[in-house]
Amino acid sequence: MSDRIMRELSDRFGDGAFAVQPTADKIPTLWVAREHIRPFLGFLKNEAPPGYAMLFDLSAVDERQRVRRQGLPASAYTVVYHLLSFDRNEDIRLKVALSGDSLSLPSVCDIWPSANWYEREVWDMFGIVFEGHPNLRRILMPPTWIGHPLRKDHPARATEMAPYRLSDEREDMEQEALRFVPEEWGMQRHSGDSDFLFLNLGPNHPSAHGVFRVALQLDGEEIVDAVPDIGYHHRGAEKMGERQSWHTYIPYTDRVDYLGGSMNNFPYVLAVERLAGIKVPERAQVIRVMIAEFYRLASHLLFYGTFAQDIGQMSPIFYMFIDREKVFDIMESISGARMHSSYFRIGGVALDLPEGWDERVREFIDYLPARLDQYDRMVMKNSTIRRRTQGVGTYTSAEAIGWSVTGAGLRATGFEWDYRKARPYSGYENYEFDIPTGQHGDCYDRCAVRIEEMRQSIRIIRQCMDNMPAGPYKADHPLTTPPPKARTLHDIETLIDHFLNVSWGPVIPSGEACVTVEATKGLNGYYLTSDGGTMSYRTRIRTPSFPHLQMIPQMCKGLMIADLIAILASIDFVMADVDR
Repeated sequence: MSDRIMRELSDRFGDGAFAVQPTADKIPTLWVAREHIRPFLGFLKNEAPPGYAMLFDLSAVDERQRVRRQGLPASAYTVVYHLLSFDRNEDIRLKVALSGDSLSLPSVCDIWPSANWYEREVWDMFGIVFEGHPNLRRILMPPTWIGHPLRKDHPARATEMAPYRLSDEREDMEQEALRFVPEEWGMQRHSGDSDFLFLNLGPNHPSAHGVFRVALQLDGEEIVDAVPDIGYHHRGAEKMGERQSWHTYIPYTDRVDYLGGSMNNFPYVLAVERLAGIKVPERAQVIRVMIAEFYRLASHLLFYGTFAQDIGQMSPIFYMFIDREKVFDIMESISGARMHSSYFRIGGVALDLPEGWDERVREFIDYLPARLDQYDRMVMKNSTIRRRTQGVGTYTSAEAIGWSVTGAGLRATGFEWDYRKARPYSGYENYEFDIPTGQHGDCYDRCAVRIEEMRQSIRIIRQCMDNMPAGPYKADHPLTTPPPKARTLHDIETLIDHFLNVSWGPVIPSGEACVTVEATKGLNGYYLTSDGGTMSYRTRIRTPSFPHLQMIPQMCKGLMIADLIAILASIDFVMADVDR
Protein backbone atom coordinates (compact mmCIF):
# COMPACT_ATOMS: atom_id res chain seq x y z
CA MET A 1 0.00 0.00 0.00
CA SER A 2 2.82 2.43 0.80
CA ASP A 3 4.42 1.70 -2.60
CA ARG A 4 1.08 2.51 -4.21
CA ILE A 5 0.83 6.00 -2.68
CA MET A 6 4.45 6.69 -3.63
CA ARG A 7 3.62 5.91 -7.26
CA GLU A 8 0.49 8.08 -7.10
CA LEU A 9 2.46 11.03 -5.72
CA SER A 10 5.24 10.55 -8.30
CA ASP A 11 2.70 10.45 -11.13
CA ARG A 12 1.01 13.59 -9.84
CA PHE A 13 3.99 15.73 -8.79
CA GLY A 14 7.05 14.11 -10.39
CA ASP A 15 9.82 11.92 -8.98
CA GLY A 16 11.84 14.85 -7.63
CA ALA A 17 8.99 16.52 -5.75
CA PHE A 18 9.72 14.71 -2.48
CA ALA A 19 12.45 12.82 -0.64
CA VAL A 20 11.77 9.60 1.26
CA GLN A 21 12.99 9.05 4.82
CA PRO A 22 13.13 5.53 6.30
CA THR A 23 11.73 5.30 9.84
CA ALA A 24 11.53 2.61 12.50
CA ASP A 25 7.73 2.62 12.42
CA LYS A 26 7.62 1.96 8.63
CA ILE A 27 5.14 4.81 8.09
CA PRO A 28 5.84 6.36 4.65
CA THR A 29 7.66 9.59 5.48
CA LEU A 30 8.22 12.23 2.80
CA TRP A 31 10.05 15.57 2.85
CA VAL A 32 8.21 18.15 0.79
CA ALA A 33 9.19 21.71 -0.12
CA ARG A 34 7.35 24.52 1.62
CA GLU A 35 5.65 25.72 -1.56
CA HIS A 36 4.36 22.22 -2.31
CA ILE A 37 2.88 21.28 1.06
CA ARG A 38 -0.66 22.51 0.40
CA PRO A 39 -0.92 20.83 -3.04
CA PHE A 40 0.40 17.58 -1.52
CA LEU A 41 -2.02 17.66 1.40
CA GLY A 42 -4.95 18.61 -0.81
CA PHE A 43 -4.15 15.77 -3.18
CA LEU A 44 -3.82 13.21 -0.38
CA LYS A 45 -7.15 14.21 1.16
CA ASN A 46 -9.33 14.92 -1.86
CA GLU A 47 -7.82 13.40 -5.00
CA ALA A 48 -5.89 10.24 -4.11
CA PRO A 49 -8.44 7.41 -4.40
CA PRO A 50 -9.13 6.58 -1.60
CA GLY A 51 -7.93 9.64 0.30
CA TYR A 52 -6.31 10.29 3.65
CA ALA A 53 -9.38 11.73 5.29
CA MET A 54 -8.05 12.50 8.77
CA LEU A 55 -5.37 14.89 9.91
CA PHE A 56 -4.21 12.62 12.71
CA ASP A 57 -1.58 15.01 14.06
CA LEU A 58 0.36 18.17 13.27
CA SER A 59 3.53 18.85 15.23
CA ALA A 60 7.04 20.26 14.94
CA VAL A 61 10.64 19.54 15.92
CA ASP A 62 13.47 21.91 16.81
CA GLU A 63 16.30 20.29 14.84
CA ARG A 64 19.09 22.70 15.81
CA GLN A 65 20.73 20.44 18.42
CA ARG A 66 20.09 17.13 16.68
CA VAL A 67 23.35 15.40 15.73
CA ARG A 68 22.36 12.24 13.86
CA ARG A 69 20.57 13.64 10.81
CA GLN A 70 22.48 11.85 8.09
CA GLY A 71 20.54 11.79 4.84
CA LEU A 72 17.94 14.33 5.99
CA PRO A 73 17.43 17.78 4.43
CA ALA A 74 18.95 20.74 6.24
CA SER A 75 16.40 22.09 8.69
CA ALA A 76 16.31 24.36 11.73
CA TYR A 77 12.68 23.47 12.45
CA THR A 78 10.60 20.69 10.91
CA VAL A 79 6.80 20.71 10.72
CA VAL A 80 5.26 17.24 10.61
CA TYR A 81 1.84 16.38 9.13
CA HIS A 82 0.54 12.90 10.03
CA LEU A 83 -2.43 11.74 7.93
CA LEU A 84 -4.61 8.67 8.36
CA SER A 85 -6.61 6.81 5.71
CA PHE A 86 -9.35 4.50 6.96
CA ASP A 87 -10.02 3.03 3.51
CA ARG A 88 -6.37 2.22 2.87
CA ASN A 89 -5.82 1.40 6.56
CA GLU A 90 -2.48 3.18 6.49
CA ASP A 91 -0.80 6.44 7.47
CA ILE A 92 1.51 8.85 5.71
CA ARG A 93 3.80 11.48 7.20
CA LEU A 94 4.82 14.67 5.42
CA LYS A 95 7.67 16.88 6.65
CA VAL A 96 8.59 20.44 5.76
CA ALA A 97 12.05 21.82 6.55
CA LEU A 98 12.20 25.46 7.66
CA SER A 99 15.22 27.69 8.11
CA GLY A 100 15.64 29.84 11.20
CA ASP A 101 14.89 33.08 9.35
CA SER A 102 11.78 31.86 7.53
CA LEU A 103 9.48 30.25 10.07
CA SER A 104 6.17 30.30 8.23
CA LEU A 105 3.87 27.94 6.38
CA PRO A 106 0.46 28.29 4.75
CA SER A 107 -2.44 27.26 6.97
CA VAL A 108 -4.45 24.13 6.11
CA CYS A 109 -7.50 25.01 8.23
CA ASP A 110 -9.57 25.11 5.03
CA ILE A 111 -8.55 21.51 4.25
CA TRP A 112 -9.06 20.11 7.76
CA PRO A 113 -10.97 22.15 10.37
CA SER A 114 -9.07 20.30 13.11
CA ALA A 115 -5.84 21.96 11.91
CA ASN A 116 -6.93 25.16 13.71
CA TRP A 117 -5.82 24.11 17.20
CA TYR A 118 -2.85 22.06 15.97
CA GLU A 119 -1.43 25.07 14.11
CA ARG A 120 -2.01 27.31 17.11
CA GLU A 121 -0.14 24.80 19.29
CA VAL A 122 2.85 24.70 16.92
CA TRP A 123 2.96 28.51 16.86
CA ASP A 124 2.66 28.65 20.66
CA MET A 125 5.34 26.03 21.31
CA PHE A 126 7.78 26.75 18.44
CA GLY A 127 6.99 30.20 17.03
CA ILE A 128 6.14 28.93 13.54
CA VAL A 129 3.60 31.18 11.81
CA PHE A 130 0.76 29.72 9.74
CA GLU A 131 -0.25 32.27 7.13
CA GLY A 132 -4.00 32.58 6.62
CA HIS A 133 -4.89 31.08 10.00
CA PRO A 134 -8.20 32.60 11.19
CA ASN A 135 -7.06 33.31 14.77
CA LEU A 136 -3.40 32.54 15.40
CA ARG A 137 -2.84 33.17 19.10
CA ARG A 138 -1.50 31.27 22.08
CA ILE A 139 -3.48 28.20 23.05
CA LEU A 140 -1.63 26.50 25.93
CA MET A 141 0.58 29.25 27.33
CA PRO A 142 -0.70 32.51 28.85
CA PRO A 143 -0.94 35.43 26.40
CA THR A 144 1.87 37.25 28.25
CA TRP A 145 4.31 34.32 28.05
CA ILE A 146 7.71 35.18 26.59
CA GLY A 147 9.31 32.61 24.28
CA HIS A 148 8.25 29.29 22.82
CA PRO A 149 8.66 26.44 25.33
CA LEU A 150 9.46 23.50 23.02
CA ARG A 151 12.41 25.24 21.45
CA LYS A 152 15.63 23.68 22.66
CA ASP A 153 16.94 26.98 24.01
CA HIS A 154 13.91 27.44 26.30
CA PRO A 155 14.52 26.32 29.93
CA ALA A 156 13.13 22.94 30.91
CA ARG A 157 13.28 23.43 34.69
CA ALA A 158 12.41 26.29 37.02
CA THR A 159 15.96 26.12 38.43
CA GLU A 160 17.23 27.20 35.00
CA MET A 161 15.26 30.44 35.18
CA ALA A 162 15.58 33.53 37.33
CA PRO A 163 13.41 33.67 40.47
CA TYR A 164 9.91 34.84 39.69
CA ARG A 165 9.09 38.43 40.62
CA LEU A 166 5.85 40.29 40.06
CA SER A 167 6.44 44.00 39.79
CA ASP A 168 3.59 46.49 39.85
CA GLU A 169 3.99 47.07 36.12
CA ARG A 170 3.96 43.35 35.40
CA GLU A 171 0.89 42.85 37.59
CA ASP A 172 -0.97 45.56 35.69
CA MET A 173 0.01 43.92 32.40
CA GLU A 174 -1.15 40.49 33.59
CA GLN A 175 -4.46 41.92 34.78
CA GLU A 176 -5.01 43.69 31.48
CA ALA A 177 -4.31 40.44 29.63
CA LEU A 178 -7.25 38.88 31.47
CA ARG A 179 -9.66 41.37 29.94
CA PHE A 180 -12.18 39.57 27.74
CA VAL A 181 -12.34 41.13 24.26
CA PRO A 182 -14.92 39.17 22.22
CA GLU A 183 -13.53 40.18 18.82
CA GLU A 184 -10.14 38.71 19.76
CA TRP A 185 -11.89 35.38 20.31
CA GLY A 186 -13.40 35.42 16.83
CA MET A 187 -16.89 36.41 17.98
CA GLN A 188 -18.99 38.81 15.90
CA ARG A 189 -21.83 41.20 16.62
CA HIS A 190 -25.19 40.57 14.95
CA SER A 191 -25.65 44.20 14.01
CA GLY A 192 -24.41 47.68 14.78
CA ASP A 193 -27.00 48.29 17.50
CA SER A 194 -26.68 44.95 19.27
CA ASP A 195 -24.25 43.86 21.96
CA PHE A 196 -22.87 40.59 23.30
CA LEU A 197 -24.39 38.63 26.15
CA PHE A 198 -21.67 36.43 27.62
CA LEU A 199 -21.47 33.59 30.06
CA ASN A 200 -18.23 32.02 31.24
CA LEU A 201 -18.67 28.29 31.80
CA GLY A 202 -15.58 27.42 33.84
CA PRO A 203 -12.71 27.26 34.37
CA ASN A 204 -14.02 26.11 37.76
CA HIS A 205 -17.38 24.67 36.83
CA PRO A 206 -18.10 21.09 38.01
CA SER A 207 -19.43 20.07 34.59
CA ALA A 208 -16.22 21.23 32.89
CA HIS A 209 -14.44 18.17 34.32
CA GLY A 210 -11.31 20.09 35.18
CA VAL A 211 -9.90 23.56 34.65
CA PHE A 212 -11.58 24.21 31.33
CA ARG A 213 -13.42 27.33 30.17
CA VAL A 214 -16.03 27.83 27.48
CA ALA A 215 -16.89 31.44 26.61
CA LEU A 216 -20.54 31.47 25.52
CA GLN A 217 -22.24 34.10 23.40
CA LEU A 218 -25.95 33.89 24.15
CA ASP A 219 -29.30 35.05 22.88
CA GLY A 220 -31.31 34.44 26.02
CA GLU A 221 -30.41 30.82 26.83
CA GLU A 222 -29.74 29.89 23.22
CA ILE A 223 -26.08 29.45 22.33
CA VAL A 224 -25.02 31.67 19.43
CA ASP A 225 -21.32 30.87 19.70
CA ALA A 226 -19.02 28.94 22.04
CA VAL A 227 -15.26 29.29 22.22
CA PRO A 228 -13.32 26.71 24.26
CA ASP A 229 -10.35 28.04 26.23
CA ILE A 230 -7.73 25.46 27.25
CA GLY A 231 -4.23 25.52 28.74
CA TYR A 232 -5.07 25.87 32.44
CA HIS A 233 -3.79 22.31 33.05
CA HIS A 234 -0.70 22.51 30.85
CA ARG A 235 2.32 20.99 32.64
CA GLY A 236 4.82 20.58 29.81
CA ALA A 237 4.62 16.78 29.54
CA GLU A 238 6.35 16.80 26.15
CA LYS A 239 9.15 19.01 27.47
CA MET A 240 9.55 16.65 30.43
CA GLY A 241 9.91 13.77 27.98
CA GLU A 242 13.03 15.46 26.60
CA ARG A 243 14.74 15.83 29.99
CA GLN A 244 13.98 12.40 31.55
CA SER A 245 15.65 9.12 30.67
CA TRP A 246 13.70 6.67 28.54
CA HIS A 247 12.92 4.63 31.64
CA THR A 248 12.15 7.32 34.21
CA TYR A 249 9.62 9.02 31.92
CA ILE A 250 7.17 6.10 32.21
CA PRO A 251 5.44 7.40 35.39
CA TYR A 252 4.88 10.76 33.70
CA THR A 253 2.81 9.07 30.99
CA ASP A 254 0.31 7.76 33.58
CA ARG A 255 -0.64 11.34 34.38
CA VAL A 256 -1.61 12.37 30.83
CA ASP A 257 -5.00 10.67 30.66
CA TYR A 258 -4.94 10.22 34.42
CA LEU A 259 -8.06 8.03 34.29
CA GLY A 260 -6.38 5.61 31.87
CA GLY A 261 -3.48 4.55 34.09
CA SER A 262 -1.13 2.14 32.35
CA MET A 263 -3.07 2.54 29.11
CA ASN A 264 -0.85 5.62 28.76
CA ASN A 265 2.29 3.53 29.24
CA PHE A 266 1.23 1.32 26.33
CA PRO A 267 1.99 3.50 23.25
CA TYR A 268 5.10 4.96 24.87
CA VAL A 269 6.82 1.66 25.65
CA LEU A 270 5.72 0.24 22.28
CA ALA A 271 7.37 3.18 20.52
CA VAL A 272 10.61 2.77 22.50
CA GLU A 273 10.59 -0.96 21.77
CA ARG A 274 10.09 -0.24 18.08
CA LEU A 275 13.15 2.05 18.11
CA ALA A 276 15.25 -0.47 20.05
CA GLY A 277 14.11 -3.58 18.18
CA ILE A 278 12.87 -5.28 21.36
CA LYS A 279 10.51 -8.23 20.97
CA VAL A 280 8.18 -8.54 23.96
CA PRO A 281 7.48 -12.08 25.26
CA GLU A 282 4.01 -13.46 24.69
CA ARG A 283 3.16 -13.59 28.40
CA ALA A 284 4.03 -9.92 28.81
CA GLN A 285 1.88 -9.04 25.79
CA VAL A 286 -1.15 -10.81 27.26
CA ILE A 287 -0.62 -9.21 30.67
CA ARG A 288 -0.45 -5.78 29.00
CA VAL A 289 -3.71 -6.36 27.15
CA MET A 290 -5.46 -7.49 30.33
CA ILE A 291 -4.22 -4.50 32.34
CA ALA A 292 -5.15 -2.08 29.55
CA GLU A 293 -8.70 -3.44 29.41
CA PHE A 294 -9.02 -3.16 33.18
CA TYR A 295 -8.12 0.52 32.93
CA ARG A 296 -10.64 0.91 30.11
CA LEU A 297 -13.26 -0.43 32.52
CA ALA A 298 -12.14 1.95 35.28
CA SER A 299 -12.24 4.97 32.95
CA HIS A 300 -15.59 4.08 31.39
CA LEU A 301 -17.19 3.45 34.78
CA LEU A 302 -16.20 6.94 35.87
CA PHE A 303 -17.48 8.38 32.60
CA TYR A 304 -20.79 6.53 32.97
CA GLY A 305 -21.38 7.83 36.49
CA THR A 306 -20.43 11.44 35.76
CA PHE A 307 -22.46 11.38 32.52
CA ALA A 308 -25.59 10.58 34.53
CA GLN A 309 -24.62 13.00 37.30
CA ASP A 310 -24.10 15.94 34.94
CA ILE A 311 -27.59 15.44 33.56
CA GLY A 312 -29.02 15.36 37.09
CA GLN A 313 -29.13 11.71 38.16
CA MET A 314 -27.19 11.50 41.40
CA SER A 315 -27.33 7.85 42.48
CA PRO A 316 -25.51 5.94 39.67
CA ILE A 317 -22.07 7.44 40.29
CA PHE A 318 -21.95 6.02 43.83
CA TYR A 319 -22.69 2.50 42.60
CA MET A 320 -20.20 2.82 39.75
CA PHE A 321 -17.45 4.12 42.02
CA ILE A 322 -17.83 0.94 44.07
CA ASP A 323 -17.16 -1.12 40.94
CA ARG A 324 -14.28 1.15 39.94
CA GLU A 325 -12.70 0.61 43.35
CA LYS A 326 -12.90 -3.13 42.75
CA VAL A 327 -10.88 -2.63 39.57
CA PHE A 328 -8.29 -0.66 41.52
CA ASP A 329 -8.15 -3.37 44.18
CA ILE A 330 -7.16 -5.83 41.46
CA MET A 331 -4.62 -3.40 40.01
CA GLU A 332 -3.12 -2.85 43.46
CA SER A 333 -2.76 -6.57 44.05
CA ILE A 334 -0.95 -6.98 40.71
CA SER A 335 1.19 -3.84 40.51
CA GLY A 336 1.26 -2.36 44.00
CA ALA A 337 -0.53 0.84 42.92
CA ARG A 338 -4.05 1.82 41.94
CA MET A 339 -4.78 4.75 39.60
CA HIS A 340 -1.22 5.36 38.44
CA SER A 341 0.44 1.97 38.53
CA SER A 342 3.20 2.72 35.94
CA TYR A 343 3.14 -1.05 35.48
CA PHE A 344 4.53 -1.33 31.96
CA ARG A 345 8.26 -1.39 31.33
CA ILE A 346 10.50 -1.24 28.29
CA GLY A 347 10.45 -4.88 27.19
CA GLY A 348 7.53 -6.09 29.30
CA VAL A 349 5.95 -5.33 32.66
CA ALA A 350 7.36 -4.46 36.09
CA LEU A 351 6.30 -7.63 37.92
CA ASP A 352 4.90 -11.01 37.12
CA LEU A 353 1.33 -11.78 38.11
CA PRO A 354 1.03 -12.72 41.80
CA GLU A 355 -0.16 -16.07 43.00
CA GLY A 356 -3.97 -16.28 42.97
CA TRP A 357 -4.45 -13.38 40.56
CA ASP A 358 -6.85 -15.37 38.38
CA GLU A 359 -9.30 -15.94 41.25
CA ARG A 360 -9.77 -12.21 41.87
CA VAL A 361 -10.06 -11.49 38.15
CA ARG A 362 -12.61 -14.25 37.60
CA GLU A 363 -14.69 -13.11 40.55
CA PHE A 364 -14.85 -9.57 39.18
CA ILE A 365 -15.67 -10.38 35.55
CA ASP A 366 -18.41 -12.76 36.72
CA TYR A 367 -19.81 -9.99 38.92
CA LEU A 368 -19.73 -6.94 36.60
CA PRO A 369 -22.10 -7.92 33.72
CA ALA A 370 -25.14 -8.06 36.00
CA ARG A 371 -24.21 -4.65 37.42
CA LEU A 372 -24.03 -3.20 33.90
CA ASP A 373 -27.50 -4.59 33.20
CA GLN A 374 -28.74 -2.88 36.37
CA TYR A 375 -27.18 0.42 35.26
CA ASP A 376 -28.91 0.14 31.89
CA ARG A 377 -32.26 0.04 33.65
CA MET A 378 -31.23 2.86 35.96
CA VAL A 379 -29.68 5.24 33.39
CA MET A 380 -30.08 4.37 29.73
CA LYS A 381 -33.76 3.46 29.97
CA ASN A 382 -34.55 6.51 32.07
CA SER A 383 -36.94 8.73 30.12
CA THR A 384 -35.35 11.96 31.36
CA ILE A 385 -31.88 10.81 30.29
CA ARG A 386 -33.23 9.93 26.86
CA ARG A 387 -34.97 13.29 26.39
CA ARG A 388 -31.87 15.20 27.49
CA THR A 389 -29.39 13.31 25.27
CA GLN A 390 -31.07 11.86 22.17
CA GLY A 391 -30.67 14.15 19.17
CA VAL A 392 -28.38 16.48 21.15
CA GLY A 393 -24.81 17.26 20.03
CA THR A 394 -25.08 15.30 16.80
CA TYR A 395 -22.53 15.04 14.00
CA THR A 396 -21.93 12.73 11.05
CA SER A 397 -19.02 10.37 10.37
CA ALA A 398 -17.58 12.77 7.79
CA GLU A 399 -17.75 15.69 10.21
CA ALA A 400 -16.13 13.62 12.95
CA ILE A 401 -13.25 12.61 10.68
CA GLY A 402 -12.76 16.21 9.54
CA TRP A 403 -12.42 17.26 13.17
CA SER A 404 -10.04 14.33 13.97
CA VAL A 405 -12.53 12.63 16.30
CA THR A 406 -11.60 9.05 17.20
CA GLY A 407 -12.71 6.33 19.59
CA ALA A 408 -16.30 6.08 20.82
CA GLY A 409 -17.08 9.56 19.48
CA LEU A 410 -16.42 8.35 15.94
CA ARG A 411 -18.02 4.93 16.37
CA ALA A 412 -21.19 6.56 17.73
CA THR A 413 -21.85 7.86 14.19
CA GLY A 414 -22.01 4.29 12.84
CA PHE A 415 -18.37 4.21 11.66
CA GLU A 416 -17.11 0.74 12.59
CA TRP A 417 -13.38 1.20 13.09
CA ASP A 418 -11.26 0.19 16.07
CA TYR A 419 -7.45 0.35 16.12
CA ARG A 420 -7.29 -2.98 17.97
CA LYS A 421 -9.05 -4.64 15.02
CA ALA A 422 -7.69 -2.62 12.11
CA ARG A 423 -4.04 -2.61 13.25
CA PRO A 424 -3.66 -5.14 16.04
CA TYR A 425 -0.85 -4.62 18.55
CA SER A 426 0.31 -6.72 21.49
CA GLY A 427 -1.60 -9.72 20.11
CA TYR A 428 -5.08 -8.16 19.87
CA GLU A 429 -5.60 -10.16 16.69
CA ASN A 430 -5.89 -13.26 18.90
CA TYR A 431 -8.96 -12.03 20.80
CA GLU A 432 -12.61 -12.27 19.91
CA PHE A 433 -14.55 -9.05 20.52
CA ASP A 434 -17.00 -6.85 18.67
CA ILE A 435 -16.82 -3.18 17.70
CA PRO A 436 -19.83 -1.37 19.22
CA THR A 437 -21.33 1.39 17.07
CA GLY A 438 -24.18 3.87 17.30
CA GLN A 439 -26.38 5.38 14.63
CA HIS A 440 -27.03 9.05 15.36
CA GLY A 441 -23.74 10.46 16.63
CA ASP A 442 -25.50 12.11 19.57
CA CYS A 443 -24.86 12.25 23.30
CA TYR A 444 -26.94 9.14 23.97
CA ASP A 445 -25.10 7.01 21.41
CA ARG A 446 -21.69 8.14 22.62
CA CYS A 447 -22.62 6.83 26.06
CA ALA A 448 -24.20 3.63 24.72
CA VAL A 449 -21.05 2.78 22.72
CA ARG A 450 -18.84 3.08 25.80
CA ILE A 451 -21.19 0.90 27.82
CA GLU A 452 -20.96 -1.85 25.22
CA GLU A 453 -17.18 -1.38 25.10
CA MET A 454 -17.11 -2.35 28.78
CA ARG A 455 -18.84 -5.62 27.96
CA GLN A 456 -16.30 -6.27 25.22
CA SER A 457 -13.45 -5.49 27.63
CA ILE A 458 -14.85 -8.15 29.96
CA ARG A 459 -14.74 -10.63 27.06
CA ILE A 460 -11.12 -9.76 26.36
CA ILE A 461 -10.08 -10.01 30.01
CA ARG A 462 -11.74 -13.42 30.28
CA GLN A 463 -9.77 -14.63 27.25
CA CYS A 464 -6.55 -13.29 28.77
CA MET A 465 -7.28 -15.12 32.01
CA ASP A 466 -8.19 -18.41 30.33
CA ASN A 467 -5.24 -18.37 27.92
CA MET A 468 -2.43 -16.77 29.92
CA PRO A 469 0.80 -18.29 28.55
CA ALA A 470 3.77 -19.29 30.65
CA GLY A 471 7.18 -17.75 30.18
CA PRO A 472 9.03 -14.55 31.08
CA TYR A 473 7.25 -11.28 31.82
CA LYS A 474 10.08 -9.22 30.36
CA ALA A 475 12.29 -9.53 27.29
CA ASP A 476 15.86 -10.75 27.67
CA HIS A 477 17.32 -7.84 25.72
CA PRO A 478 20.25 -5.58 26.70
CA LEU A 479 18.08 -2.45 26.38
CA THR A 480 15.22 -3.79 28.49
CA THR A 481 14.86 -1.46 31.47
CA PRO A 482 15.36 -2.39 34.17
CA PRO A 483 17.04 -5.70 33.24
CA PRO A 484 15.60 -8.93 34.64
CA LYS A 485 16.64 -9.48 38.25
CA ALA A 486 18.61 -12.62 37.42
CA ARG A 487 21.00 -10.53 35.33
CA THR A 488 21.82 -8.11 38.16
CA LEU A 489 23.57 -10.40 40.66
CA HIS A 490 25.71 -12.54 38.37
CA ASP A 491 28.88 -10.47 38.78
CA ILE A 492 29.93 -6.89 39.41
CA GLU A 493 29.70 -6.00 35.72
CA THR A 494 26.05 -6.96 35.48
CA LEU A 495 25.29 -5.08 38.68
CA ILE A 496 26.96 -1.95 37.26
CA ASP A 497 25.04 -2.40 34.01
CA HIS A 498 21.79 -2.60 35.99
CA PHE A 499 22.66 0.55 37.92
CA LEU A 500 23.48 2.54 34.79
CA ASN A 501 20.42 1.25 32.96
CA VAL A 502 18.14 2.46 35.72
CA SER A 503 19.83 5.74 36.64
CA TRP A 504 20.90 6.93 33.17
CA GLY A 505 18.56 4.84 31.08
CA PRO A 506 19.34 2.72 28.04
CA VAL A 507 20.95 4.18 24.94
CA ILE A 508 18.23 3.88 22.30
CA PRO A 509 19.37 3.78 18.64
CA SER A 510 18.73 6.95 16.66
CA GLY A 511 15.54 7.06 14.63
CA GLU A 512 11.85 7.90 14.75
CA ALA A 513 8.78 5.87 15.63
CA CYS A 514 5.13 6.66 16.24
CA VAL A 515 2.95 3.98 17.84
CA THR A 516 -0.77 4.42 18.46
CA VAL A 517 -3.23 2.48 20.61
CA GLU A 518 -6.99 2.48 21.07
CA ALA A 519 -6.99 4.25 24.43
CA THR A 520 -9.89 4.99 26.76
CA LYS A 521 -10.88 8.22 24.98
CA GLY A 522 -9.76 7.53 21.41
CA LEU A 523 -6.47 7.13 19.57
CA ASN A 524 -3.42 7.93 21.69
CA GLY A 525 -0.01 7.99 20.01
CA TYR A 526 3.58 8.66 21.04
CA TYR A 527 5.88 9.94 18.31
CA LEU A 528 9.44 9.60 19.63
CA THR A 529 12.64 10.87 18.06
CA SER A 530 15.92 9.43 19.33
CA ASP A 531 19.29 11.02 18.67
CA GLY A 532 21.10 7.94 19.93
CA GLY A 533 21.16 8.99 23.59
CA THR A 534 19.72 8.13 26.98
CA MET A 535 16.85 10.63 26.58
CA SER A 536 14.30 11.33 23.90
CA TYR A 537 15.25 14.17 21.56
CA ARG A 538 11.58 14.91 20.83
CA THR A 539 8.53 13.46 22.56
CA ARG A 540 5.25 14.18 20.82
CA ILE A 541 2.05 13.03 22.54
CA ARG A 542 -0.99 12.85 20.27
CA THR A 543 -3.94 12.67 22.63
CA PRO A 544 -7.59 12.14 21.61
CA SER A 545 -9.15 14.75 23.91
CA PHE A 546 -7.28 17.68 22.31
CA PRO A 547 -9.14 17.59 18.96
CA HIS A 548 -12.39 16.43 20.56
CA LEU A 549 -12.90 19.68 22.48
CA GLN A 550 -12.31 21.70 19.33
CA MET A 551 -15.64 20.46 17.96
CA ILE A 552 -17.71 21.91 20.81
CA PRO A 553 -18.81 25.09 18.93
CA GLN A 554 -20.26 23.06 16.07
CA MET A 555 -22.00 20.63 18.43
CA CYS A 556 -23.82 23.21 20.56
CA LYS A 557 -24.77 26.15 18.32
CA GLY A 558 -28.49 26.83 18.49
CA LEU A 559 -28.93 24.67 21.59
CA MET A 560 -29.52 25.61 25.22
CA ILE A 561 -26.95 25.93 28.00
CA ALA A 562 -28.26 22.75 29.61
CA ASP A 563 -27.62 20.91 26.33
CA LEU A 564 -23.97 22.01 26.44
CA ILE A 565 -23.62 20.29 29.83
CA ALA A 566 -24.87 17.04 28.30
CA ILE A 567 -22.48 17.47 25.35
CA LEU A 568 -19.48 18.01 27.62
CA ALA A 569 -20.45 14.94 29.63
CA SER A 570 -20.72 12.79 26.49
CA ILE A 571 -17.30 13.72 25.08
CA ASP A 572 -15.45 11.99 27.96
CA PHE A 573 -12.33 14.11 28.32
CA VAL A 574 -9.86 15.01 31.02
CA MET A 575 -7.91 18.23 30.80
CA ALA A 576 -4.51 16.63 31.38
CA ASP A 577 -5.18 14.67 28.19
CA VAL A 578 -5.96 17.94 26.39
CA ASP A 579 -3.22 20.21 27.71
CA ARG A 580 -0.52 17.65 28.51
